[in-house]
Amino acid sequence: MAERRRWVEDGLVDNAPVVAVIGGLNMDLVVRVERLPAPGETVTGAEAVRGPGGKGGNQAVAAARLGARVRMIGMLGEDPFGEEMRRNLEGEGVDVSGVGVATSATGMALIVVQADGENTITLSPGANAELAPGDVAVGVVDVLLMNLEVPLDAVVAAARSAEGLRVLNAAPIPDADISELLGEVDVLVVNETEAAALVGGPVSSADALLRLGPPAAVLTLGAGGAVAATAEGTWAEKAFAVEAVDTVGAGDAFCAALAVALGGGEGMGAALRRACAAGALATTRVGAQAALPSGGEVEEVLGS
Repeated sequence: MAERRRWVEDGLVDNAPVVAVIGGLNMDLVVRVERLPAPGETVTGAEAVRGPGGKGGNQAVAAARLGARVRMIGMLGEDPFGEEMRRNLEGEGVDVSGVGVATSATGMALIVVQADGENTITLSPGANAELAPGDVAVGVVDVLLMNLEVPLDAVVAAARSAEGLRVLNAAPIPDADISELLGEVDVLVVNETEAAALVGGPVSSADALLRLGPPAAVLTLGAGGAVAATAEGTWAEKAFAVEAVDTVGAGDAFCAALAVALGGGEGMGAALRRACAAGALATTRVGAQAALPSGGEVEEVLGS
């Protein structure tokens, strides 16, 4: 990171934070329903809508819209969905030089969203499962933002190859032990369900997550906002009051905003507030990437 800062001071690059994102790239198929179906039940919904998604893709696009210089690391299939998603990332200003071509089809996510915005998501990993440690070389960045929609060994390799702040959104929680990865992480970000899976029981504060190894932890609480903890202190941020219509992608907007803010030199308290604003804004529109806010929109909310 010191090298990167020298480049900025010498005027060789602009002062936008450099963010690398490793994670899943999926084509989303979304159906809206009045209520989520019970097991074995069929519920009729609205017309299915297709759009680019995946936690990696969403976080990369979110970071780019918030003003970062973003490089995506992942895998797409050699198929129409893969071509469409690659073009979409490029159109958002994301560097796709780290996105490989797999023999499997592009990953897909089947998403059902009920009227109040709650959702269920079923993933078909496809090409994402082919990302290997040899495909990953991060280098000097301000922030590496990671999630677990790609193989664990590839994420570990990314963390070890990165020279910069390493932020892990530990979602979805895999069956495998992630303690090795947690030892390579600077900031852990999880929701209440993910936190409970990691510590083996309910978690209400971020302090409990510090025992897993990372020096900083952030716990998102949905409508309750978010809390963060480091050895130096704790922070709590209330959720911004909005009319939520779709929570898909809200967590990705939160993680991207947190990473961009920390990468830009903001402290944890300010970064947490910015992340809550971005996450709240993402719930006010339908879709994943279509709902991700711009930096200007986040600034407007923060100033209100």
